Amino acid sequence: KLYGFGNCLHLNPKCISDPCLTDEQKEFQQLARKFAREEIVPAAPAYDRSGEYPMPIIRKAWELGLMNGHIPQKYGGMGLSIFDNCIVTEELAYGCTGVQTAIEANSLGQMPVILAGSDTQKRKYLGRMTEEPLMCAYCVTEPGAGSDVASIKTRAVKDGDDYVVNGQKMWITNGGKANWYFLLARTNPDPKCSTGKAFTGFIVEADTPGILIGRKEMNMGQRCSDTRGITFEDVRIPKENVLIAEGAGFKIAMGAFDNTRPPVAAGATGLAQRALEEATNYALERKTFGKVIAEVCSISFISKKKPCAFGPSQS
Repeated sequence: KLYGFGNCLHLNPKCISDPCLTDEQKEFQQLARKFAREEIVPAAPAYDRSGEYPMPIIRKAWELGLMNGHIPQKYGGMGLSIFDNCIVTEELAYGCTGVQTAIEANSLGQMPVILAGSDTQKRKYLGRMTEEPLMCAYCVTEPGAGSDVASIKTRAVKDGDDYVVNGQKMWITNGGKANWYFLLARTNPDPKCSTGKAFTGFIVEADTPGILIGRKEMNMGQRCSDTRGITFEDVRIPKENVLIAEGAGFKIAMGAFDNTRPPVAAGATGLAQRALEEATNYALERKTFGKVIAEVCSISFISKKKPCAFGPSQS
C-alpha cells in the first residue's frame, strides 16, 4: 500500500486515455514517452540552471518526427490532427516544459501558414521546416496587448510593393531562434474599422533589416525556452508575404489560437503528472519523526485527490 499514492496516473502502466487511442497514436505516445524519459529528463536540470536553448534535444526530436507532424503531407509533414499533437505534447511536457514550450511554439508559428498560406507560401516556409530543424515564432503579443489582440499597436503601411512595419512585440517564444515569424499588424489606421478587417497577417524572414531582438527572458519553469521582445523599425515586407489578403489577419490569428490551445492544456497535464510523481517519490522517501511523510494524514489525503483533479483533462 502506498498511502493513496498508487493512484498516480503515471505510476499506473495504463493511461486512462489508452482505450481511446488507435494503434498509430499509441506508437506516437510511446515514442514521445521514451524520448522524454531518456533524452529530456536527464538533461533538463542543466538546461534549467543555465538557460541554454536545448537545440541538441530539439534536433533529436525533429529527427524522430516529434516536431512538425501537423504539417500537411504535401509539404513534408505527416498531417497529424490536433489530438495527435496533444498526445505528443503531454509526454514532452512531462520531461520538461521548457523543452516542450520551445517545440510547441513552433506549431503556433506555423499554424497561420497551414491555415491561410498559399501553396507557394506553404512550400517555401513549411517545406523548409521539414528539411532541417528550424524554428519559427508567432509575433502577436505586445507590451499592452496579449489575449486582447484588438489592442495591437504595431502598424504596417503599404509602400509600393512592400509593407513597412513599425512596432514592438513582447514575450515571443523562439523569438531569438526563429528562421521566420508570423506577424500580426494593423493595416487600417481608422479606429472605427472593425477588428475583423483592421489587421493583416504577414510572414517575415527573421534576417530582414530593421528587426531588433531583445534580451532573453528567464521564465520560471521554462528557462531553457527562448522568450524575447522584438522591435520592428521600418521593416519592409513584400506583398507576396501577406496571408490571404489585407485585413484577414485577425481571423487567421484566432484560427491559430483555436488549433494550438488544446496542446497547451495537454502540456499542463503532462507537467501535473510529473509534479505528482516527484511529490510521490519524495513523500515515500522523506522521513520525519520516524516515519515517511506519506503517512501524515494531510499529505495522504492530498495524494488521493490530486490524480482525480487532472484525470479528466487527460481523458
